[in-house]
Amino acid sequence: MINQNNLNVMSFNASKELEAEVDELISHYPVKRAASLMVLHAIQEKFGWISQDAILWAARKLELPPINLFEILTFYPMLRQQPMGRYQLKVCRTLSCALGGAYGLHRHLCDRLGLDAHAHGPQTTKDGRFTVEFVECLASCGTAPVMMCNDHFHEGVTLEKADAITSACK
Repeated sequence: MINQNNLNVMSFNASKELEAEVDELISHYPVKRAASLMVLHAIQEKFGWISQDAILWAARKLELPPINLFEILTFYPMLRQQPMGRYQLKVCRTLSCALGGAYGLHRHLCDRLGLDAHAHGPQTTKDGRFTVEFVECLASCGTAPVMMCNDHFHEGVTLEKADAITSACK
């Protein structure tokens, strides 16, 4: 959570390119606040996640209290509050995938990568190579279980197929 008492302490340094991109984004909206989500996306695109210091920087750019951006950050699951692994493994856990073996698939991936299958939220391996997380519906109920590795979609994922997917990540 953002410490409201330390608003002047920031270690986030936006590049001139990011500063220009954010200024351009803000210019497309009638009020700065309306650009909030797009600004957060731009920060995440650049850094892979959104730090508390990045929230403070963005709040200053948007002339908002930091809590307004923190609310957005904690609401949308595609926005990240922590660094993620180079390879992000997302396992669908909704009904069809759960019935198709998603929980066993998730447990298998966690066991293989040395992660806790019972922990809540995304987990990243110590070497920063993989992040494993359960996600809601990946919209392929007929081919369950499904998972994604970064932007690549995989259907009918068996434990063997999961091993092949992770082994191919170099």
